Parts: sequence; structure tokens; C-alpha cells
Amino acid sequence: MAWHDGTVTAPLTPPHQPGPHDPWQAPPSGSHPAPSAGGPDHPDTATELRQAAVVLVLVTLAGIALGLLWLWLAPRVPLISDDTAVFLKNSEGEEAIGADGTFVLLALGFGALSAAAVFWRLRRGGVLVVVGLALGALLASLVAWRVGIWLGPSSDVVARAREAGRGVTFDAPLELHSVGVAVLAWPFAAMGIHLLLTAAFGPRDAGPEWLGYGSYYDGPVQGPLAGPGSGPPSSPAGGGGAA
Repeated sequence: MAWHDGTVTAPLTPPHQPGPHDPWQAPPSGSHPAPSAGGPDHPDTATELRQAAVVLVLVTLAGIALGLLWLWLAPRVPLISDDTAVFLKNSEGEEAIGADGTFVLLALGFGALSAAAVFWRLRRGGVLVVVGLALGALLASLVAWRVGIWLGPSSDVVARAREAGRGVTFDAPLELHSVGVAVLAWPFAAMGIHLLLTAAFGPRDAGPEWLGYGSYYDGPVQGPLAGPGSGPPSSPAGGGGAA
């Protein structure tokens, strides 16, 4: 006599083999592995260094344009001489402050433009690209300052007063009175705008579904850990039979 119970089932997975839903098992062949380092979306260190160097050079060269615009748009400070001394023609004028304000406003605009251009071209650039942008902006401000002074009126006021003659108005040298604030305007603007653009439109990290694990671990649990109703319906229980 042998007795058979149809409700008793054996484990679907042999004990010596890992289960199909073992978390330590390698992902299925249809899954998508994470992109390797050095790709277009995740550049390696050497690529980032090259990108940062290009950003540094291009932003620094843009300082020449800022210097030329500052020289063109900055208000002039009129001076006058009486053969014994040089005086301000308008002692209550604000032209000197206007030169600083013009430089700061232009630097803020150049900072926003440079940050937007770098983010547009190198959206997935790493920290090195941002460092290159910051250093390039600082150097560009220094270049713009020196270009404006170099191409502007001569700093030899006495010689220019003698050349102009008594009672003739001439322009004072172009200069910055608040050098620290003016020079740091471009870097601060570039960093702020780049941070805002990255927070609003920067790339996001992919979730588990993108890596192919979401669908792999979905579905009913099978094997010895399956609970009631998780597997396929069992066959009706068979009655005892005589052997």
C-alpha cells in the first residue's frame, strides 16, 4: 500500500543551485549595465582635464572683450590744469564711481553668459570643469582690468596736462577704485548661474529600473519561499489508492 498526497510539492530549485531571485546572483542577460567610465556621459579624469583647460583658456580670452567694452562704456573723469596743479573739472561728479559700476555690471553679464555657455556645451562635466570656469573667470577679470587701463588714457597726468595746456579739459586715466569687488564679480556670477542651471536642468542619476533590475525582481516568488497563492495553482488533491 502506498499513499500519495497531491498537495505536497518538492522545492523547484535544487539546494545546490542558487534560486532565480537570489539577490547575489548576476543580473539577467537582458539587463542594461551601467555606463562605463570614459563615455560621453561620464568622462574620465583625462577628458575632464582637457575640457577644464579649454574652458579656462576661452573664458580668459573673453576678458579682452570685457576690457574693450569697459573702455568704451565707462564714463570719463574730466580734469583741468592751471599750469600749477591738476583739478577735477566737476568736483561733485560721479564719473569715478561710474567706472567701477560699469565694470561690475559688465562682469556680471559676462559671468552669466559664460556659465550658460559652459553648461550648454558640457552639461555632464565634472568638478574640474567648474574649477576651470571659476579660474578662467578670475583671470578674465584681471585681463579686462589691465586691457582697459592699457588702452585707456595715459596714467601720466602731469605730462597730459602739459600737453593739453592751461584751462583745457582732458580725461583722467581709467581705473578701478574697488578692485577686489570688481574682479570677483565675474567668478561669483559664473558660479551662481552655473549652480542654478545645474540644479534646474542638470542630469539626474538613473534609478534601478534603468539598470534593468526593476523588471528582473518583479513577478511572483517561486520555490521554497513561496507563500500560499504565490505560485501556480496546485492540482486537486488525489485520494489514496491501492498499490
